[in-house]
Amino acid sequence: MQKLYPDAAAALDGLLHDGMTICAGGFGLCGIPERLIDAIRDHGVKDLTIASNNAGIDNEGLGKLLRTRQVKKMISSYVGENKEFERQYLAGELDVEFCPQGTLAERCRAGGAGIPGFYTKTGVGTKVAQGKEVKVFDGEEYILERGIRADLSIIKGWKADEMGNLIFRKTARNFNQPMATAANICVAEVEEVVPVGSLDPDAIHLPGIYVKRMIVGAPYDKKIEFRTVRSREAA
Repeated sequence: MQKLYPDAAAALDGLLHDGMTICAGGFGLCGIPERLIDAIRDHGVKDLTIASNNAGIDNEGLGKLLRTRQVKKMISSYVGENKEFERQYLAGELDVEFCPQGTLAERCRAGGAGIPGFYTKTGVGTKVAQGKEVKVFDGEEYILERGIRADLSIIKGWKADEMGNLIFRKTARNFNQPMATAANICVAEVEEVVPVGSLDPDAIHLPGIYVKRMIVGAPYDKKIEFRTVRSREAA
């Protein structure tokens, strides 16, 4: 199977439709599938439900899709760096399902493993638990969290071979690995593709069986969320 596509638009061809659910890897601006996000924006698909740790920042990452009003609902754990996200949420224009960070990662992992739900103590006694089933184990309360299954996952990798066996680089591994398995089809963008056999099998983070399509997105510009500097006088 030919997995490598010439660009993001080609890799997403036939996969996008209004009202779909997308799992998006990355954390802040680290390890986000930039080219695929741009292609989704340019396609114009709308009413999206997106599961992601956060929604990027204003005009970067998933923030681009918020700006174009293509997102109907976010399933996220952190939204503090995106003013447009905050504005839409407070104005009632965006549905938000807040989910503790570890729980979000486990919900995606569970979805990829065929586990429909699991019990956790995280969120017990808080608003996170509202409307959820509570069960007692060994005298302690736990809440039921559902696994996440999506129509599409978009992820960012460092290096892959031609069969889609993929390596993440350092902290860019973050949510990319569980997100990749939680959808019906996974599209990856990577910085480099090497011949089959070039990668140490013990170093593979994501087996190629999960990756259906991929692109080379390099070169990338390193985005910085916050830049803090001192004045020359202070130095």
